[in-house]
Amino acid sequence: MNEAAAKTDAPGTGDGLALRKATHAAIKAIEDDIEGLGFNRAVARLYEWSNALQKALGDDATPGSVFAESIEAMVRCFAPMMPHLAEECWRVIGKDGFVTAAAWPEVDESLLVEDAVTLPVQVNGKKRAEITVAKDAAAGDIEAAVLELEDVKRFLNGPPRKVIVVPQRIVNVVA
Repeated sequence: MNEAAAKTDAPGTGDGLALRKATHAAIKAIEDDIEGLGFNRAVARLYEWSNALQKALGDDATPGSVFAESIEAMVRCFAPMMPHLAEECWRVIGKDGFVTAAAWPEVDESLLVEDAVTLPVQVNGKKRAEITVAKDAAAGDIEAAVLELEDVKRFLNGPPRKVIVVPQRIVNVVA
């Protein structure tokens, strides 16, 4: 399967997006690790990528084209470190020629940008919850969302004295 076909079959949001993001983040990280001669780190990233693939296998909504894109890219990425295994895998997934002759997978930079962030929420200095918000969310919007969380309400006896929002870091609620 060529990469252009995989990108057109895979939607930009929703189904398969998590695996596509994990795939392209791994390709970029492995590329950087190999260039820096950090082969152990590159192999560790392959394990992380494998875990993302395993998680996506349990998601029936992930399109097959996304799996194919990810597996093909993974074989290309581990070829410098495990060439014999890579050649066998290349043959098993139905590719012609040698994986060593295949181009390095292209990274889609748009998939590396995170548009949401998960913030820990502390109540009186103890972590009580987490909240995922848009990366550019206003502090007032974050504060309102945090005060609606059941885990936060449970530890508040009335309105909080103060809510401190450190953008993209943490939310502290003082009861």
